[in-house]
Amino acid sequence: MTSDLFPAGFLAEGSRIEFDNGEERIPGIRVLRASDKAATLSMALDDVPPAGATVTLRGPAGPRGRYAVRCSVTSTDENRVELRPLGPPELEQLRHYVRGGGGESVVLVRPGEREAIGWVHDISESSIRAHFTDIDLRPGAEMTLRVQLAEDVVEFTAMATKVSAIRQRVPVRGPLIVELVAVFEQDERQAKMIRRYVLRQQVARARETA
Repeated sequence: MTSDLFPAGFLAEGSRIEFDNGEERIPGIRVLRASDKAATLSMALDDVPPAGATVTLRGPAGPRGRYAVRCSVTSTDENRVELRPLGPPELEQLRHYVRGGGGESVVLVRPGEREAIGWVHDISESSIRAHFTDIDLRPGAEMTLRVQLAEDVVEFTAMATKVSAIRQRVPVRGPLIVELVAVFEQDERQAKMIRRYVLRQQVARARETA
């Protein structure tokens, strides 16, 4: 797409963007077609939003942060999603969208239930993806999550937005593996702890691969 409305490379045909449905941010979504008035995305069927939903698309803006544009879903056809931009893109500061980590210990606490210990897949200042075994959980459930980030511990009340489960069957029948995506209100003190931890991890990994 070449346009005065969008910066070069943002929402270009064949590019990859982040898709934010308000509950989960899904990276690596491919842009099939785009113009000032419409865009077509290719998505996994499980991630396709309903027509009429308002979503946000994000793409890189160099060291300054990310471009973000709000869109309305006009229609869907299997794995294709048609969108209408609701305005020009805005520049968002990158520090608000730090996401990383992986392997950290997380404790899930619910009233009247035994504490469950799992591990983090990734975490940001306002959401977390984690894995547990043999727990019964539904989208919309509220809980307290306590995460160990090196020498720091963050604790917050969260709400499950997506829950998927699969039972291990090979080589033998095993536990029920549950993946949880949950969102929580930002607390600036804890947000700084999460940002600091994630950035340290990213720097350490970059040094290892240098």
